[in-house]
Amino acid sequence: MSVNNTDTKENILLEIQDVNFDWKSEVKKLEYQRLIRQNNNKINSTSKGIPEKLDFDGQNFLGWANFSEYDWLVNGSSYSYQELIRMQKIKKRLLDKKVELLVVIGIGGSYLGAKAAIDFINGSLPNIDRSNAMEVMFVGTSLSSADLYQKLSYASTKRFAINVISKSGTTIEPAIAFREFRKLLENQENGYIRDLIFVTTDRKKGALLEIAKATVDPESIFRIPDDMGGRFSVLSAVGFFPMLCAGIDVKRVIKGASLAAQKYSQDLDIWHSNPAYVYALIRFLMYKKFSKKVEILIGYEPYLAFFNEWWKQLFGESEGKDEKGLLPASVIFSTDLHSLGQFIQQGSQIFFETTIFIEKPMYDLVVSRHRQNQDNLNTLADNSVSIHTLNQMVFQATLEAHSKTAKIPNIVLKLKDNSPETFGWLVMFFERACAMSAFLLEVNPFNQPGVEVYKHNLKKILSE
Repeated sequence: MSVNNTDTKENILLEIQDVNFDWKSEVKKLEYQRLIRQNNNKINSTSKGIPEKLDFDGQNFLGWANFSEYDWLVNGSSYSYQELIRMQKIKKRLLDKKVELLVVIGIGGSYLGAKAAIDFINGSLPNIDRSNAMEVMFVGTSLSSADLYQKLSYASTKRFAINVISKSGTTIEPAIAFREFRKLLENQENGYIRDLIFVTTDRKKGALLEIAKATVDPESIFRIPDDMGGRFSVLSAVGFFPMLCAGIDVKRVIKGASLAAQKYSQDLDIWHSNPAYVYALIRFLMYKKFSKKVEILIGYEPYLAFFNEWWKQLFGESEGKDEKGLLPASVIFSTDLHSLGQFIQQGSQIFFETTIFIEKPMYDLVVSRHRQNQDNLNTLADNSVSIHTLNQMVFQATLEAHSKTAKIPNIVLKLKDNSPETFGWLVMFFERACAMSAFLLEVNPFNQPGVEVYKHNLKKILSE
């Protein structure tokens, strides 16, 4: 079984293949239509409309759901519009100062979205146009002394600026990284660092906000929206400033996300109008009706690795509560076919797969011809077979092996390209689907109380 839902405006085709049950009739059942409609009303609600049990500290965390191109690109009086203009001016000023490297300090949602965007759009090893972009390096993502030392050593050879991202400023990994990189920057710039540090944090409170007020000018402070949790914050200054510095056309990201936000707020006739909710409902059915425990997200491009990591945090932190939820896992094929391929094909059937395949490659090249032909690949060269065509063949062969031979349920997302619009669209697709998935499970998608347990234990150990 294969169903396509194509919309050229969105740069995506949605295929749901070989789910091994009549998912379409399930989607049409009144009980599920009613659930979708009720939960869509929650997602589209203002803070007053959210049931009390789904509030987090009395706040509305649905700012991402109301994402609008109008706020960022049209309404000159809006904070978002003015903030984007300010970020663009700062980027130009940094390039004029010959800054080569932006050190982005953050962990979890404070960096994964930006890293995912830069790799998705630019590739893992981009050619940097120094007239329009600088290198972006992410730090504060662990407590590895080796990693910190090597990145400090690397930054010491460059003229660099810092963008530290944290809602509170007390998370230990970025706090330590900020301390060390600020010291390095002070040494390099003879103490004058006000124009080279940019802080993305809570607009009202927090240790980092107080440091920012004492260290940098007000124009160098960007806002983490009050109504947006970290893992939902990539479409804000959290993601946009690093993207801008990496040379990405953020306006195109905004347009793609805005288009998806409009489309996926609909709940009527969800198969024709809202594939994000189809995806959410199939995930729910896989978990509840077919007892699947794991969803594996598969990408066929190495530059999707950090998009996969962003997706894992999004769904893992949003759903994993009250002993509920699918464990989000990810692989990159064909690489991981040579490590996990055996288990996926014949191991425990505790999972289903969601595959992202990009139809138009960022670059492509034809298999070259060799005179000696010791590897017997000249046939490919003689027929002008491209590397991307081979990747497509592996995708089709693997999909058939998993869905038809192993009977593994498969969802396939075919993207037309890796453009900024597609990235914005895909973020909104998954954020909307994630919120719906969590509401179907009857858990709050916007908190993460379990994460606080290890932090509490660490504070106790540090105080001893």
